[in-house]
Amino acid sequence: MTAQRRPEPGIASPHSWGGGRGEATVAVIPAGGAGTRLWPRSRSSTPKHVLPLADRGRTLLRATYDRAKAVADEVFVLTEVRQREIIEAVLPEVDVSHLILEPSARGTTNAYGLASLILNERMPGAVMIALPADHVVHGSAQVARAVRAAVKAAATTGCLVTVGLKPTFPSTGLGYIHAPGRVSRGTLRVRRFIEKPNAASAKRFMREGGYYWNLAWFSWRVDVFIEELARHAARHLAALRKVVAARNAGDEATAAELYRRLPVEVVDRTVMEKTDRLLLVPGAFDWADIGNWAELGDRVRADARGNSVDGEAVLVDTTGSLIFGDRRLIAAIGVEDMIIVDTECWWIPPGA
Repeated sequence: MTAQRRPEPGIASPHSWGGGRGEATVAVIPAGGAGTRLWPRSRSSTPKHVLPLADRGRTLLRATYDRAKAVADEVFVLTEVRQREIIEAVLPEVDVSHLILEPSARGTTNAYGLASLILNERMPGAVMIALPADHVVHGSAQVARAVRAAVKAAATTGCLVTVGLKPTFPSTGLGYIHAPGRVSRGTLRVRRFIEKPNAASAKRFMREGGYYWNLAWFSWRVDVFIEELARHAARHLAALRKVVAARNAGDEATAAELYRRLPVEVVDRTVMEKTDRLLLVPGAFDWADIGNWAELGDRVRADARGNSVDGEAVLVDTTGSLIFGDRRLIAAIGVEDMIIVDTECWWIPPGA
């Protein structure tokens, strides 16, 4: 008897995993990123989604996985090959058949296209919900309600669906979605996407209403998303089909080279801004995409002198500062408007 080769992540045979159920709900957790936005705490070896920034000291990835398990039949993690060990360390229960690995980071158009093609082979007609791994989210009941509404709309309308939040302040660091009108069957028709606006535009959006923050939480039937790729990003789709074919043939080197050549594009621009099949589900929960230390500091209660402290610290004549400790006591004397981050040593100069 000839031994069968164990399939690699993302290239398992459609018959090796319980496919064929039709319209199953599949959560896909994009967990990539270079780990630069919260440097030095976040680095390539410890990207933001594996930092304990969620409630009860959980990593963001763990919190997202637990959230996804509550609303989906199956949960997959979509990540780069180089982050496989990081993901497995945080989520040891995610087996090889539930990892979808990108050979390299090439933007969300390619990542979601790869995931949709693979899932469409295994589970034709499945409804996918993308829940990024690095968001801070509170309000489990409200989140579940919004996600289930998005999945239902994607399953029954043949449209792409996004979840949006009414802005609570005029943010210039987030994208917006214009979806005016009245809610019908839990959704709104999307008119357009807006890139990160200036302060005046963000204030106008707040004043006029009908604008929502873009969370990048998307849902679609995988076959419908593939159709929209064919309409709006045909070059990507054709190349991705070759990548999947190479992987199915066991030729990972060719698949990696083909994938590396793909143009880097975000799905918002290639598909979401162009499709005429886009709906929005309004959400109502606490959400943040922590992009810098100041935003993280805003989520830590400040003392009477404007200092936000996470960890153990002794502060003397210190004002307006962010202090994020790790294992050691941090002492600051006469410091003003400073960010202090304690982290383990990651680089030793030559000769030190």
